[in-house]
Amino acid sequence: QVQLIESGGGLVQSGGSLTLSCAASGRTFNTYAMAWFRQAPGKERAFVGAVTWTSGAAYYADSVKGRFTISKRNAKTTVWLQMDSLKPEDTAVYFCAATTWRPDFYRDYERTEKYNYWGQGTQVTVSS
Repeated sequence: QVQLIESGGGLVQSGGSLTLSCAASGRTFNTYAMAWFRQAPGKERAFVGAVTWTSGAAYYADSVKGRFTISKRNAKTTVWLQMDSLKPEDTAVYFCAATTWRPDFYRDYERTEKYNYWGQGTQVTVSS
């Protein structure tokens, strides 16, 4: 089994920055990719970004391109999400996810059902 724990959420002003981290723990796992999703009140869980574990290639939702950066650490099973130029519409619970399944298409990274491990989420609130 794999456990994912997010941290770094909080309250920031519009235009500010915040960095989230996701630590993965478990005796054995073969992670292919890790990702961030977010869910605002009354909304479906939406894709934010993903990074492949081997190549480090990253994919982003259009709404966060140029503002958010997802990265990984080779020495640790950790990924982080650096968020800059935050907007009130970025307010949501942010979830870390991991998958051991190799997607057929890069857009498969956007689908929640392609991930088999999830964190509990961390709240990000951006004030106007």
